[in-house]
Amino acid sequence: MRRTACARIDLSALRHNLSTARRAAPASRVMAVIKADAYGHGMVAVARALAGDVEAFAVSCLDEAHILREAGVSQALVVLQGFRDGAQLREAVALGVRPVLHEPAQLSCLETSELSTPVPVWLKLDTGMHRLGFAPAEAADLQARLAAMPQVAGEPGLMTHLACADEPTRGESAAQLKSFEQAAASLPGERSMANSAAILRMPAAHGDWVRPGIMLYGASPLVGEAAAQLGLNPVMTVSAPVVALKTLKRRDAVGYGGSYICQEPRTMAVVAMGYGDGYPRHAPSGTPVLVRGRRCGLMGRVSMDMLSVDVSDVPGVEVGDPVTLWGEGLPVDEIATAAGTISYELLCGVGGRLRMEYVE
Repeated sequence: MRRTACARIDLSALRHNLSTARRAAPASRVMAVIKADAYGHGMVAVARALAGDVEAFAVSCLDEAHILREAGVSQALVVLQGFRDGAQLREAVALGVRPVLHEPAQLSCLETSELSTPVPVWLKLDTGMHRLGFAPAEAADLQARLAAMPQVAGEPGLMTHLACADEPTRGESAAQLKSFEQAAASLPGERSMANSAAILRMPAAHGDWVRPGIMLYGASPLVGEAAAQLGLNPVMTVSAPVVALKTLKRRDAVGYGGSYICQEPRTMAVVAMGYGDGYPRHAPSGTPVLVRGRRCGLMGRVSMDMLSVDVSDVPGVEVGDPVTLWGEGLPVDEIATAAGTISYELLCGVGGRLRMEYVE
C-alpha cells in the first residue's frame, strides 16, 4: 500500500550530476552505480534516464541485473559481487553481464565450467579496504591464470575500492592507489579505481573507468563539503502532508516517552511520515523540515507513521500542506548529520510505502 508521503525524483538533476562527474574525469568512461535500487531512486527509471549518457551500469548482484534486462536495459552491466556458483555463472553469460571476481572459489568455478560463450570479467584487488578482493601481490599470477582460461573473453579488467576517499586529507587513498599501480604496472586490462569522492578529489585515480554513485543522486561524497559547493543538485525530494494541527500548552509532553516538553505554548503539526517510511527514528528534536518554505524543527520522537513539527512561527499552516523532509531546499546530508547517519542510508531507506514520482 502506498502512502501520501512522496519521493519526487528529478531526472534532470540526475543528468546534471552525471555531467559534473564527466567534467571532473573527462578522459574516463563512466560506470554509473545503480545498485540498491539506484540508492532508493528506482533502478529501472534511473537506468533509462542515463542509458544514452553512460558506458555501463554497476549493480550489486545478478538479481538486479535480471530486473534491468527484463526492463529492456541493454547497456553494459557490471555485477560487483560477481557469481556464487556455476548456475549463477551461466546466468551471467545468458544476461550478457561482466562479473567481478573477488575470491578464489569464483576462479575455480570459472575454470571448471563449460560455457556457451566466454565471459568478460573484472578482477578486484584488495588494496586496503579489506572487504572483497585478492591481495595485490597475486595480481600477476591471477591475470596469467585467467588468460589461460578459454572461458574468459578478452583481457580482465583490474579494479579496487578506496576506503577513505571521502576524507581527502587522509593518506590511505594515496597508499591504496600506489599499491594498485604497483600491482598492475606490467599487466594488461582496463583500470577502475575512482568512486564519487575520488572522481572529485583524486585525478590520479580516474583510470579508464570511474564509478560515480552517491554524487549522481545529489548528495556529497566528501566529509565537510556540501553537495551544492560541489556542483551537485538534489535528485530526491521527500515530502508528506500535514494531517493534524494541535495547540499545546506550557509543560505539555509530545510523543512516545514524553521526551519533548513544551517550555511555552506551541503550535504543532503532525506529518504523515515516519520510520516505517524511511525517516530516521533517531532524528532528534530540532531536526529541520520545511513548511511553507520555512524551517521548522521536529518535536519528540519519530513514530512509525508520523512525526511532529513545531510550526509556531509559520502563519497559516493548514491540514494538507506539504512538508519537505529532505531534498530541494533542505539537503539530505544535513538531515543525515542531524540523525547521526549518512545520506546513503536515508536515500536507500525510502522504498516500499512512498509514492515515487518522476519529473524531467
